[in-house]
Amino acid sequence: MLGLVSMVDQDIFLFDDTVRNNIRYARMSATDAEVEGACREANCESFILKLPQGYDTRIGENGNFLSGGERQRLSIARAILKNSPILLLDEATASLDIENELAVKQAARAAARKKTVIMIAHTLSVVRGAHRILVVERGRIAEFGTHEELLALNGKYNAMWQAELALS
Repeated sequence: MLGLVSMVDQDIFLFDDTVRNNIRYARMSATDAEVEGACREANCESFILKLPQGYDTRIGENGNFLSGGERQRLSIARAILKNSPILLLDEATASLDIENELAVKQAARAAARKKTVIMIAHTLSVVRGAHRILVVERGRIAEFGTHEELLALNGKYNAMWQAELALS
């Protein structure tokens, strides 16, 4: 069952090892080309190639030589490399700057073309383009549908959307 799901959590765990080995941890038999392909899909190759030794740069304990967004994108690359049919993103864009949030959203969209993506998010703009949005309230599904369908219901989702718009 664990092989069916790849998870990207808001709290990333990385090893005090190279970029390449941190990604390869998802599938130890992966070739260098597969690791690099996963990184391209996760929108992280551009920053990796700027590192002193590229893919062979050690990233420090828990990736402390990288920004939060860079660590998050490596986590997505790891999930892509694992190649499970289900990708679970749990608040994957929490605490990211706008540039990294955009890169994570693009990577999630690319992954969604090949697999089922389940995204847990409190920021509605992150899930706006989803095929199906579930609004959970008090542990139960209160509403479901597309962004447009949920707005038309004029319920909980609409209220949250209006509040998010007011904040931006």
